[in-house]
Amino acid sequence: MRAEVSVSRRWVVKIGSALLTNDGQGLDRAAIAGWVEQIAALRKLGVEVVLVSSGSVAEGMARLGWKRRPKAMHDLQAAAAVGQMGLVQAWEQAFQAHGVHTAQVLVTHDDLSDRKRYLNARSALLALIGHGVVPVVNENDTVVTDEIRFGDNDTLGALVTNLVEADLLVILTDQQGMYDADPRSNPDATLLSHARASDPALVSMAGGSGGALGKGGMATKLRAAKLAARSGAASIIVGGRLPEVLTRIQRAESVGTLLTADESPMAARKQWLAGHLQMRGVLVLDEGAAKALREKGVSLLPVGVREVTGNFSRGEMVSCVDADNQRIACGLVNYSADEARKIMGRSTDAIVSVLGYADEKELIHRDNMVVF
Repeated sequence: MRAEVSVSRRWVVKIGSALLTNDGQGLDRAAIAGWVEQIAALRKLGVEVVLVSSGSVAEGMARLGWKRRPKAMHDLQAAAAVGQMGLVQAWEQAFQAHGVHTAQVLVTHDDLSDRKRYLNARSALLALIGHGVVPVVNENDTVVTDEIRFGDNDTLGALVTNLVEADLLVILTDQQGMYDADPRSNPDATLLSHARASDPALVSMAGGSGGALGKGGMATKLRAAKLAARSGAASIIVGGRLPEVLTRIQRAESVGTLLTADESPMAARKQWLAGHLQMRGVLVLDEGAAKALREKGVSLLPVGVREVTGNFSRGEMVSCVDADNQRIACGLVNYSADEARKIMGRSTDAIVSVLGYADEKELIHRDNMVVF
């Protein structure tokens, strides 16, 4: 398993607030320089790296002299705005020392749920990677609302892993990895070297919460690994303060906890689509269409749709249900809600006469559909 990691060619590396700010003392520039040196070494070996960097709120707290993470939304936004200035400068200066260009990419989880914005973000990141630039991705804490309260960059790291089709998600944390018990309270806790990300036994092992600076704990890291696994990617949760931690991972050394995927990338991509894009509408299918989707996994044609609810656009996620409202499938629809209402129940040949054009013959192509 570790040998497979060593030959992977695209990584997403997520670094937490506690590491970046040396537990709240301000940006740890020496540590940042060390990670950048390792990333530069990985690049020389042909490994493409996307960096997901926490730390804007924590750095802002340090600059403003705040000892505890504030609860008020406007204070969190203020801290993020102040801290983001120092954070991006620190990364840029460290990478410039190695002749590497960087780019700041600020996103919200909603950006990766909306299909059009998802594709735009994907195109931008892949273009940066193609030009040899290291994207530095962070959640846009200054402008988001509920994302600051409920979001976490572990999850963002997993979403970016899917977005750029990375082989590996590396989550650098202040723990050595996942243990079979809480090492802070149990001196006999054992570090897990390898497990399947989907193993249900890991849930109880990942109990606990994050520290005063961050928003997540080991539970969020496990959820991130599960999400990355749905993309077919492996994850490593590992102590970011270990000497040469990234290059040791590349050399297949047994550091941290490796969590592997069960699914192939294509099947996993469909699972990700099923679980992580918001449903914008519902298509009620007739008995024949419901049976064909369940038993044959075919594309959904307009003729099999009895009812359309919701207000969705082309490319958005919709749910497919039978007459008893039992969920059958979900997928990315090829027509808007208004268009779907006009062509539902009609044959494929009738699409042009009804709409005056035909973008696709299917309402949902089977490659963009998940059947439950």
